[in-house]
Amino acid sequence: MTTKDDRLEFEANKRAMALALGKDEEAFQQSLNTLVALDKYDYAYLWSWMGVPIIQMPADVMATQEVIWDTKPDIIIETGVARGGSMIFMASLLKVIGKGKVIGVDIDIRAHNRDSIETHPLSPLITLIEGPSTTAETLAKVKAEIPAGASVMIVLDSDHSRDHVLDELRSYGPLVTEGQYVVVADTLLGRGDMSQTPTKRSKIWYPGDEPYAALNAYLKETDRFETDEALNGKLVLSSSPGGYLKCIRK
Repeated sequence: MTTKDDRLEFEANKRAMALALGKDEEAFQQSLNTLVALDKYDYAYLWSWMGVPIIQMPADVMATQEVIWDTKPDIIIETGVARGGSMIFMASLLKVIGKGKVIGVDIDIRAHNRDSIETHPLSPLITLIEGPSTTAETLAKVKAEIPAGASVMIVLDSDHSRDHVLDELRSYGPLVTEGQYVVVADTLLGRGDMSQTPTKRSKIWYPGDEPYAALNAYLKETDRFETDEALNGKLVLSSSPGGYLKCIRK
């Protein structure tokens, strides 16, 4: 008995369902309400990757994995080191792919977090740069770590204020190579109303002063990026819906 090879059909259905989900505002609002309810349990802080806290929603981990596997970047730059789990996660994918490194940039890499990263088995694939992410000095250090001709992906997950994220997009966006992605984290902060803003944080960003506002402002300034509608469409129960942008030209 011969079984039909339905892989193309399966992928086409996935895309169609993701696009349809992205247009379902009721489903998105239900997702948002769920995440607001879960925030009192520090839901995003309950996860780890290979022993290191990742501080990500599972849906965003899956989405980022899909991007990295599909595009296979040589360099991934992440602003915002936090406890290091996201860099360990991305480095583990590059290890399987067989190439690349992760560059982590943060204004303050605390000693215990640096220890968790630098003593991890994947530390040879990670470079840490401490300093304000958008200063000329820090950017020069980042650029010095990028080999000529390398494909570059960016993840922006540091200070979430509108002006800072927009500054990072303007600073790091030009480093993203054609076919690669820039991921703007925590765009969910701009998708709800003020009452749905997480408040169990060291800093609170209300709608209008958050990453989604910065992303929309940046898209008006450049034609190099477009929103990946299918990928973003399925990002319910996610902290970064709408935050995955693909570089479509040099």
